Order: sequence, then C-alpha cells, then structure tokens
Amino acid sequence: MLTDKAVRAAGVKDKAYKLTDSRGLHLHVSARGHKSWRYKYRFEKKELLLTLGTYPELSLANAREKRDEAKKVLREGRDPRHAAKRERLIGGNDLTRSFEDVAREWHALQLDRWKPVHADDVITSLERDVFPPIGAMPMAEIDKRLLLTVLRKIENRGAIETARRIKQRVAAIYRYANAEGAKLENPAVDINDALRPLPPAKRYPALLNVEVIRTMNGDIDRAGASPVNRLAARLLALTAQRPGMVRFMEWSDLIGIDWANSEADSSGALWKVPADKIKQELHLRTDEAFEHPVPLSRQAVEALRAVRWLTGRSKFVFPGARSGLKPISENAIGYLYNREGYKGRHVPHGWRSSFSTIMNEQAERELGSDVRLLADRMIIDLMLAHTPKGMSASELRYNRAAYMPRRRELAQRWADMLMDGAIAAEEIVHSPRRKRR
Repeated sequence: MLTDKAVRAAGVKDKAYKLTDSRGLHLHVSARGHKSWRYKYRFEKKELLLTLGTYPELSLANAREKRDEAKKVLREGRDPRHAAKRERLIGGNDLTRSFEDVAREWHALQLDRWKPVHADDVITSLERDVFPPIGAMPMAEIDKRLLLTVLRKIENRGAIETARRIKQRVAAIYRYANAEGAKLENPAVDINDALRPLPPAKRYPALLNVEVIRTMNGDIDRAGASPVNRLAARLLALTAQRPGMVRFMEWSDLIGIDWANSEADSSGALWKVPADKIKQELHLRTDEAFEHPVPLSRQAVEALRAVRWLTGRSKFVFPGARSGLKPISENAIGYLYNREGYKGRHVPHGWRSSFSTIMNEQAERELGSDVRLLADRMIIDLMLAHTPKGMSASELRYNRAAYMPRRRELAQRWADMLMDGAIAAEEIVHSPRRKRR
C-alpha cells in the first residue's frame, strides 16, 4: 500500500508509470510528472478505468474514499463512470447539500414573481431564525424533531404566526429540493398539531353607534391637523377599506370622475385597488391576488375633489407633508384620532367593524327573514375584500366585481348616515386649522 511520503516522492521518469495502492486504486505519473488517481474495475465483463482526481488536490486518503464510493456504486449494479459524470453535471450529492444553500437557491427562483417587500421578509426570517441553528446542516439530517425545536424557540418569544410562516417556508424549500430529484423526507409536513395554536384574531376598538360616529367625524373635520390627513380620515370612514389601501391610493386608481367639471355625473365613480396592492396589504404568500373595486359615494367623490386641489400634482392622493413622493405616515390618522380623545375607543382599522356591524344590523331590521338578507351579508363581505362564508375561492374569483348596483346602494347609504350634518369637504381645505384645546 502507498504512503503519503511515497506519493510525494514519486518523480518524473522517461515513461509514464503507476504506483499501486490497493483494491484497484493506483497513482498514475505521466512523463511530465502529472499525478492522477485512477481506479481500475470490471463492469459487465469489461475492464474499465475511472479517473478520480489529481494529486495533490486529492490526497491519498480522499482518493481511497472516492474508490470506496465507486465500489459501492458497483455493488448496486451501476457503472461508477456514470455516477461520476452525474456528480460533475449536477454538482454533487443532494443529501449532503446544506439547508442554507438550497434555501437561497429556492429564494432566488421566486424573486421574479414576489414583491420585493415579501422577498425581503422571507429571506430575513430565514437568516434570523433558521440559518443560525441549522443552516449549515445537510438537508437529510434535519428531521421533524429538530425543526420543531427551532420553531418552538420562535414561539417562546411570542411570535406564533412567525413560527407558522417559517414552517411553511421550510416545507416549500424541501418541495423545491425534491422537485430537483433529492428524494428527501420533508420535516415540515404534518407537524401543525405539535405547534401552538394561532391566537384569536385581533379585535380593533370601533364605534358602533351612528350618533357617536357623527360626533367623532365632526371632531376630526375641525381638528388642528393637516387638511390632507383630515380628508384621508374622512375617505377611510366612507369606504371602510384597510388603512394601508387608503394611504397608498393613487390618482390613477380612480375612474369615472370628471375632475374638470365638478357638476358632472359621478354616479359611476370607482376606486380600483390594484391586485399587487391587495397582495401587499393582506400579506398574501401565494399568487392568489385580485383587483378590488370600491364604489365611491357622492360624499367620497366630494372629498377626493377637495383634496385634489392640494395634492393633484403628486401620484398619491394623500401624500406626506415632507415629500409628495411618499404617502402619509402609517400612524397619521391614528394619531389624529388619539389627539381628539378617541384613543382606545376607535382606530383606523375599526371602520371595517363599524361598517360591517351597523350595515348588517340595519339589513336584518329592515328585511327580517327575507332571503335578501343573505345576499346583503355576502355583499358587505365583498365590499370589505373578505371571502364571504360559504363561498369557495373559485366563486370569489368570479364574483369580486359582481353585485355592483347593490354595492353602490349600500356605499351611498353608509355615507348618508355618516355625513348627516357634516361640514363640506371644501371647508376642510379652505378653513384655518382649529387651535388645539
């Protein structure tokens, strides 16, 4: 058998020669002194030769390991040359690749179809919670028990939803690896029962009495704040959409309004919330996003006409005070409510509860046991971009823009209730700010 010393000492000779090790392995030394490890074997009654690598890049010990791997392939009835070629083509053994390497490949593959904010959230969560403990480990060594240990550390800091999202991402990474032919057991499958249950949905403080709502709206309309913020608060109340959608509303999202003629018919005014904004606002993790049409009441159009006088040159309907290139801050409307004494009583997101509760109760009082009550409940959910109970995803796909005449009626009824006795939108723009009390 060869030794490291003998391999190093092998010098140049007039002709190529070989130094035999054992079990078919030998060192081939060319006439120019190039040294390579070769393995001689028989396959299908033929004597064949497999080059394992060059010396000193491949040491004697590593050459013996590669010889033993080749012999294992032979015992499985396969030609080691084909296995070696496969390794060169696909880059090595799937089972030994680290989780982090595969995860980053998977993440890079998704970039074209993900929004940047979501792509950044995904890789940040993996870098923070997964790569440090198990990123360097081969994927084949990560089992359910090990993954659960990682997820429970996340749960223990109170991030229950984050743990669930990371579990989904780990599952997707293993599906990607298996689609590439890895044949790995997916440790993220069937472990939901071992995770902590999701906390109940958060309830936002919301006013549910119309008279109290009118009083609040009057306080906001006359508050000592930017008219842009006050009009944003008015439009939020009138549409009952998510605050983020109102913040990022752009003039190009609005159709059916003749801005040059304030007397023009605006009964068909519509705010089309683009699919990508819906996806971002709802933090959707799949490709299932949809355009959301919001019918605009007469009072909503009046508010938009008023604010256009201030912000019409910005792409955003409600730009921030410092830059027309960015929308108002995430907390602008909430701070306005708090300053006017409504902290803990009503928040921007609360308009959705206000609208749903008041409009459903009104429909029930008016219609009694009428079957139309069921339709109005479904329509109210559609207006809030919810999936109505009992409606499948495929039905929702075809019904998002349906029932528009009734949606307009309900939107106008809601606006008439809220704006009864309210000051004109133009007065918010042109009147001086009220001093703080």
